[in-house]
Amino acid sequence: MNDSLVVIPTYNEKENAPDIIRKVFSLAVPFDILVIDDNSPDGTANIIRELQHEFPDRLFLEERKGKMGLGTAYIHGFKYALRRGYKYIFEMDADFSHNPEDLIRLRAACAENGYDMAIGSRYIEGVNVVNWPMNRVLMSYFASFYVRLITGMPIQDATAGFICYTRPVLETIPLDEIRFIGYAFQIEMKFLTFKYGFKIKEVPIIFTERAKGQSKMTKGIIKEAFYGVLKMKINSYFRHFTR
Repeated sequence: MNDSLVVIPTYNEKENAPDIIRKVFSLAVPFDILVIDDNSPDGTANIIRELQHEFPDRLFLEERKGKMGLGTAYIHGFKYALRRGYKYIFEMDADFSHNPEDLIRLRAACAENGYDMAIGSRYIEGVNVVNWPMNRVLMSYFASFYVRLITGMPIQDATAGFICYTRPVLETIPLDEIRFIGYAFQIEMKFLTFKYGFKIKEVPIIFTERAKGQSKMTKGIIKEAFYGVLKMKINSYFRHFTR
């Protein structure tokens, strides 16, 4: 077992899953992969099971009964990682919007430079997004501005989903109390990491829109993020953040 686990949620990702897995396993730094599949109708899980014969000690699969949301998939993966003793736990999309080679840089920020969370940031050095329509770029950019304004977090890319957590962060955050499932989940995890006083580093990346498959973005996810940030900030006044 390696000390780093990449958690990749999937739903109808049969076009991307084999390539992203092979790419991660080709990196100079070793990473294990946990795929969490929400009963994809396109047979994504079957493809992963076939690949497990090729990578029996590095590729793992957890199947759930249905589409239960991105946030709950990551929480499932975080608990899996903690039970098995991983030191560095990653969030990454299956669709190549996140470059797997950047896993090495995120890990180095934590393992070599002493940070507790490393964020693959689209906005720490300008706007580094490829193949997004301008309205989506603006929505994402100003969403992060809105989050900074409400929460006070000094994070340029608050909705980023390419992240390295160190084990102490996930041991400290009460994972069973996380309720958000979309953008708001990503914001809540960063907010709690910030409130508990962990060191956070934004690592510049280039985000590329998926070439295969369909985006999972919905209006409900956006609405959850907008109102969820306000609720999260208000609730924070009534709890203590000690570790």
